[in-house]
Amino acid sequence: MNRFALKIEYEGTQFHGWQTQPGLETVQGAINLAVKNLDAFSEGVTGAGRTDAGVHATGQVAHIDLKKDWDSYQLQQALNFYLKPKLISITASAKVDFDFHARFSAVKRHYLFKILNRNSPLTLEKNRCWHVRHKLDLKKMKKGASYLIGKHDFTTFRSTLCQAKSPVKSIDKIEILKATSSTGSSIQIKFTARSYLHNQIRSIVGTLGKVGSNSWVPEQVHLALLSKNRAACGPVAPAAGLYLYKIDYKSDIFS
Repeated sequence: MNRFALKIEYEGTQFHGWQTQPGLETVQGAINLAVKNLDAFSEGVTGAGRTDAGVHATGQVAHIDLKKDWDSYQLQQALNFYLKPKLISITASAKVDFDFHARFSAVKRHYLFKILNRNSPLTLEKNRCWHVRHKLDLKKMKKGASYLIGKHDFTTFRSTLCQAKSPVKSIDKIEILKATSSTGSSIQIKFTARSYLHNQIRSIVGTLGKVGSNSWVPEQVHLALLSKNRAACGPVAPAAGLYLYKIDYKSDIFS
């Protein structure tokens, strides 16, 4: 058998998340169907992260074991052929050692959350960001986010359906940036951590939205965190704004 790593981009709106589910259209399920055209006995792809329904990716990583020793570029092209017309693209492929595991070998995962801050309805950016009509105070949002950096019990900011054994996680960095484009003023919130709880990022972004709207003072984020109470969390931001954009490994497997 031969193991390959795949870098994957997808538009999450039409899918019920990454993970295969009976009777539902998922990203993993669509890729596995494409793989069957190349190797009928393959067990399919294993992803680095299980993105939720509606969440997008520009840098998801998965690994796959195949009987044939494919040329990496030809494998990429073959999978993209069988994935049409799904909004999934294999943007890179590389042969890797069998000790590489897309999920367990990952050392950092980077997510981006996009907010489009304008009053008019969305067209080109519809289903690709969180549309917030009122202005947001970035300075206050950054202050609120500062309380979440480091190792904490994130019970407040995880879904009640979260299956993680512990609510304790470490967030290495939260960056909040403002950009202006032809579609309007946008806010980008970047997260860096080894792993995350279910709905953790969207729960944090929704809470920071309360701060940016001046409904909360920044210190309320700290109080919500300390409460370890899901009821103290702000609203969960929509999945459309979230992107898995980069996975770090000890070495650059696609170089």
